[in-house]
Amino acid sequence: MYRHLPMALAAILLLGCVESQPLSAPKQKSTDKIGEFDPNADAEVVKPAVKITNPITAPLEAYQPMVQQLASLGIEHAVNLFNASEGRYPDSYDEFMTRIIQENSIHLPALSPGLEYQYDVENHKLLVIKAAEAKSP
Repeated sequence: MYRHLPMALAAILLLGCVESQPLSAPKQKSTDKIGEFDPNADAEVVKPAVKITNPITAPLEAYQPMVQQLASLGIEHAVNLFNASEGRYPDSYDEFMTRIIQENSIHLPALSPGLEYQYDVENHKLLVIKAAEAKSP
């Protein structure tokens, strides 16, 4: 009489008693704000090097440099696809913003306060710059 009870209980535990919600990734803040890099502005370019100072907080310390690297790779890929189809790189910052960022609906991960994205037209690279107000005297 009770021989199917364990299977029924297991099914209830596995399936749950409430309707399941579809799994979705948490919303991450993003931005499409990218400035134009001026090599003469004496801006401090932030290199995306992972520096681990504490093994317990290592994942947190690695997060921001990894975000920078992934954003740069995505832009580099889009710029290379543009070059492959057009036979040239974007001629200006405005063309980069229109043809790369807007046409591809690119949104980059938000950076930590004091950092900003800038596009280097001459070298066709996305850079992360320490904002002028965030620089140390």
